Parts: sequence; C-alpha cells; structure tokens
Amino acid sequence: MKIAGKHNWNNLEAIVAIILNLLLFLVKLWAGIVSNSVGIIADAWHTLSDSFSSVIVLISVKFARKPPDKEHPYGHGRAEIVAAVIIGTLLAVIGFNFLLESVKRFNEQQAADFGLIAIIIIIISLIIKELMAQFAFWCARKSGSDLIKADGWHHRSDALSSLMVLAGIFLSRYFWWIDSVMGLLISIFLFHAAYSILKTSVTKLLGEPADKNFTRQIIEVINKTTDLDIHPHHFHCHNYGEHKEISLHIVLDPDLKLSEAHKIANDIEENLRNELKIEATIHIEPQKQ
Repeated sequence: MKIAGKHNWNNLEAIVAIILNLLLFLVKLWAGIVSNSVGIIADAWHTLSDSFSSVIVLISVKFARKPPDKEHPYGHGRAEIVAAVIIGTLLAVIGFNFLLESVKRFNEQQAADFGLIAIIIIIISLIIKELMAQFAFWCARKSGSDLIKADGWHHRSDALSSLMVLAGIFLSRYFWWIDSVMGLLISIFLFHAAYSILKTSVTKLLGEPADKNFTRQIIEVINKTTDLDIHPHHFHCHNYGEHKEISLHIVLDPDLKLSEAHKIANDIEENLRNELKIEATIHIEPQKQ
C-alpha cells in the first residue's frame, strides 16, 4: 500500500506538470514571437522541456514498478535514476542551443520589442511555475523520489528564468542588448540545473558510500541483534530505487564455530531486512589475536 501510494504521488505530479507546462509553453511562445524576444522564446522552450521531463517521469515510474525478473534480479527501480539522467542531458542540450542563439543575436544587434501582454504572461508564468515547484517538492517528500525532486528543480529553474526575463523586459528600454543577455543567463542557469541533476544521478548509478545517518541506523540494528563487539565496517550501499542492498564486514572470534558465526550474520541480515527494508550481505573477518 505504501509503495502504491508513492507511485500515485509521482503520477499525479507528472500529469499536473504536463498539462500546465503545455499551456504555458503555447502562451509564452506566442508572446516571444510577437515581441521577437530570444529570452522569452528560450523561456518557452525551457517550459516545454519540463513537459518532456514529466513524460519521462510517467514512463519511468511505470517501468520502475515492475517486479524483479530473470534479467533484472534487483528490480527496475533504477529506471527513475536513468530518467533523471535523461532530464539533465535534455536541459544541457537546450541550454547550449540558446547560448548559441543569444550570441548570434548579440552579434547581429537584434533587440526585442516587449509589450504589456508579454509582461503579464511572464508574471503569470513565474507564479504558476513556482507553485508547480512547491507541489513537486511536496510530492517528493511524500514519495521519497529523487526523480520528482529533480522535476521540482526543473520547475524552479523555469520560474527563475521567467524572473530574469521579467527583469530584462523592464531594462530593455535602456539597453538594446538585454534580450541577448537574458538568453545567455537562462542558458547558464540551464547548465547549472543540468549539472546538479546529472551529478546526483550519475553518482547513484556508479555507486556511493552509505551516508552517516544510514550507517548509524545499521549499527543500531546490529547492536540490538548481538551483544558481541563485532566492529561493523566497510559499508557499501547499492541503490536500486525502492530496493536497497548493503554489504558490510564484521569481526568475530576465529575459534567460533562456523554454525554460530553463520547464525550471527543471518540474524543481523534478517533484522536489517525487517527494520530497515534492506538486503544485507555480510563478510566475516577473524579477530586478530
């Protein structure tokens, strides 16, 4: 029931994001074309990229729910991490395209012609995108999904880019080149968002050490399982989405019977499974004499 609820939150966030982003894209693109603004057009495509990422969220969430099979014995949870990598790459590509367009407009000294409609649309977009970001973060807290959190930062980056466009509109009467600079700043912001998402996702794909809080929880379970001082160490966490595995070393008396050592390790694995919902593999080392 808990797992189903998690995916329901993810699906809800993605569906709401797709609908609102498509509507915002259309009105912002229209405003950008009317005002001949590369900044607003870049902002519109940034919004559309949010729709692409939300579609990826829907597909990956559905795929991630598939149970383990012969080809994927650890489940399909990493589909969400792969999807986050796709979102980050998409942001980087869009950012690069608008970087080129902004430089081109600056070299050709092209200025934008902003009107009241463009101002109103950008203000509405800014408010809606920030509300969408807050909603995504709320859903991420409910579901514990890094992918939904990444989608929330995507919305936040769009809100901030709209804020930059709005500031540029009011400065355009003084500086002809402000529209090109806005496009450049938005592209840099896109690069930063892409880097943050890719760094987190790639780290998880490559493998990462267990964080201190998680390690502390594991040690607490171990201490409740046995009174022996077994010095748990060498923790390695393997994240497969909802399914997590951890390997660790423990130290036991070399004179201990094999059956007794096996029982200690087995009891620890069972308690970690029951209390922390993780599968553990324990390596036993002989205590130095």
